[in-house]
Amino acid sequence: MKTVSVVGAGPAGLFAAQKIALSGHQVLIFNRDIKPGGLAEYGIYPVKHKMKDGLRKQFAKVLGLPNVHYFGGVPIGSGYAFSISDLREFGPSAMVFAVGAQGTKKLGIPGEDARGVFAAKDFVYHYNQLPPFAWRDFSTRKRIAIVGMGNVMVDVARWLLLDLPDRQTEEVIVVARRGPFEAKFEEREFAYIEPYLDHAAFHDELRRIREKLCAAGQDISKVPETTFPALNKPQEATHPRLRFRFLSSPQSIQVDVSSRIARLTVTDNVLVARDGSTAAKATDSQSELEVDTMIFAIGDVVDPVVGLPCGPEGYVTTPDPTHQLPPAYEVFDPQAGKVVEGTYVVGWARKASEGLVGIARHDGEVGAARVLSYLEGVSEKRGATVPKILDSMVRRGLRPVTKGDLAYLASAEQKQAQEQGLSHFKFSSDTEMLDAIEKEKCCECIAAGV
Repeated sequence: MKTVSVVGAGPAGLFAAQKIALSGHQVLIFNRDIKPGGLAEYGIYPVKHKMKDGLRKQFAKVLGLPNVHYFGGVPIGSGYAFSISDLREFGPSAMVFAVGAQGTKKLGIPGEDARGVFAAKDFVYHYNQLPPFAWRDFSTRKRIAIVGMGNVMVDVARWLLLDLPDRQTEEVIVVARRGPFEAKFEEREFAYIEPYLDHAAFHDELRRIREKLCAAGQDISKVPETTFPALNKPQEATHPRLRFRFLSSPQSIQVDVSSRIARLTVTDNVLVARDGSTAAKATDSQSELEVDTMIFAIGDVVDPVVGLPCGPEGYVTTPDPTHQLPPAYEVFDPQAGKVVEGTYVVGWARKASEGLVGIARHDGEVGAARVLSYLEGVSEKRGATVPKILDSMVRRGLRPVTKGDLAYLASAEQKQAQEQGLSHFKFSSDTEMLDAIEKEKCCECIAAGV
């Protein structure tokens, strides 16, 4: 039996771990968060309980394998208690990084560090109660701009329009670089927020950009039957309202006396044909939008803090001389000019923002197959035992959460849900979770007369 370390416990990491474990190897999972699941736990919209519960059951089966060991609350990278070098000292035969794309993709415009300007990923983590984002200030006000036109935008708008506690939202303005035909969201997801779409304002917006769309060969009359079928339905809610600002790219942010965003200056774009699709090209014209909150949903980037070789496209993998193949799984060190032996990336760590749970699972399993092939040609190492690893973590000031601890945590959250009359309950800080685990352990000991 050989040992493989998997860093990250989202869908890609867990299903990679499962494939490797079912092949007879020992797997050590190191996870930044106390709970496993990654974006399946903290990225899927909060009220999609059926979907989340189904995924949790699948993840529990993975963790239930006897040769899979879990260490939650153990972030890996520079500035943390453990680095990649520290993990190598435990003696794994291979390492798989399934750490997702946890970096923040900046807009790169003046004023983007103003109060009230947030990355969508962080905002989603906040309302999904991921520590420490759950307790940070993500307060929104009345007029909110969301930059981007994909499913993440829809989720954020849904929270702002429907489910935000004590909401002040009066208007959500979607700012899109391109036009209505380039919308990337799914119709079934947009259905949650389409009642708030201001039809009159939308048609005004279409008239504003009509000539630019015609110049790009796009027929504006086709918008209702393609990307915005909601326009064929009666106008429903009138407050709060959802608006779109097409062919616009953020240029700069102006702040008020409290250093909070007050206005967003956008550059007006035109559409140009490029490689069989359309791209936005900036003009000399600019406009201003009065907003007091801005959330940018423009994709994800990997986090260089992890310590893997990092380039403009993300973590560096085996180069393709033709530049035509997707990113490989083997990590490549450009300074040394060679593959980092036995080190792999899967999921969004390999290709940021690529698909949802199903694609992440597939990618994790394909990466795991690469690992298994590699393991066939290497000798077994005498690595650190699980008790020794746990002891090493405690000595460095960590409180690692094990598979057994996760069962106590699930029991504690279930009790809280019952006591509060809720269908689901989730602790929103690491301290609460660790305290709940210890309390459940004590209750079990008392019940057993220990």
